[in-house]
Amino acid sequence: MIRAWSAPSAGAKFEQISYDPGPMKGDDVEIDVMACGLCHSDLSLWADEWGISQYPLTPGHEVVGKITQVGDNVTHLKPGDTVGVGWFSRSCLTCDPCMHGDHNMCGSVEQIAVGRHGGFAEKVRVQASWANKLPDGVKPEDAGPLFCGGITVFNPIVQMGVKPTDKVGVVGIGGLGHLAVQFLNAWGCEVTAFTSTGAKAEEAKKLGAHRIVDSRSEEALQAEAGRFDFILTTVAVDLNWQLYLNALGPRGRLHTVGIPPNAIPAHAFQLLSNQRSVSGSPLGSPATIRDMLDFCARHDISPMVERMPMSQIDAAMDKLKNGSPRYRIVLDNDFS
Repeated sequence: MIRAWSAPSAGAKFEQISYDPGPMKGDDVEIDVMACGLCHSDLSLWADEWGISQYPLTPGHEVVGKITQVGDNVTHLKPGDTVGVGWFSRSCLTCDPCMHGDHNMCGSVEQIAVGRHGGFAEKVRVQASWANKLPDGVKPEDAGPLFCGGITVFNPIVQMGVKPTDKVGVVGIGGLGHLAVQFLNAWGCEVTAFTSTGAKAEEAKKLGAHRIVDSRSEEALQAEAGRFDFILTTVAVDLNWQLYLNALGPRGRLHTVGIPPNAIPAHAFQLLSNQRSVSGSPLGSPATIRDMLDFCARHDISPMVERMPMSQIDAAMDKLKNGSPRYRIVLDNDFS
């Protein structure tokens, strides 16, 4: 039996439960959870904002822990290895996307906390291909947020061909944005942070932003017209999309990894005139996650985290709901 923290219904307080994970599959690994990051997506699942939650719900998709068991077919991992797991926990490995290395776009990809129990637990089981071993130089205690927030912003840098010579804007300096700034600075880009918070502006500079733009000032946004090769928006709110599109230079791209409540309006003429584009992306494949981890180790990149015991998950959810973490909460396993 595995103990876990689960919500019995949407928005309800968490309760400790025990569940039977069933027999080990040949390609499974079982992981003793050391810690699990708390992401806004966990809040969305808990509240059933997306209409996909099943209760009792055990969220948690930024898991770091040590492998205790491996399935009969697993050869590349062994008990004692420290690994991380993110939003995805299984893919078919045989469809066209998987065979092309795009496991994250597999039509039958399994989400670790949707229809099954996630990482706010003492143990978790996943397909071995989605458990990534941590390289030397990545601290296990802080690494959890890399497996969702980190790969969410690293993946588009790779997929969209962002170049070291590019001028890049990051909208929103939070759990995702504070990592995006670090990645892009190390990538070699000129990095502009769009933020409405003065305190975050100073932190963004320390993290590697070269410039700061007040995201609430239309005048400041208008002054950025034609500047950017790539703008990455990490926020889940509606923006003045026309001004951000206008801030793109020729062949510029506005890319979202946040999920705003309404559609992004883009007039065809605004796109055609300078060959601009609007795009989005999911989290990355196992191979891209490994590249991100190596990049973090090489450039000493890590999330800024606040630590709380997993048993205080209700208080942690409240803190996240009120927008107060700097910048990611990590829950330490304290099952006795």
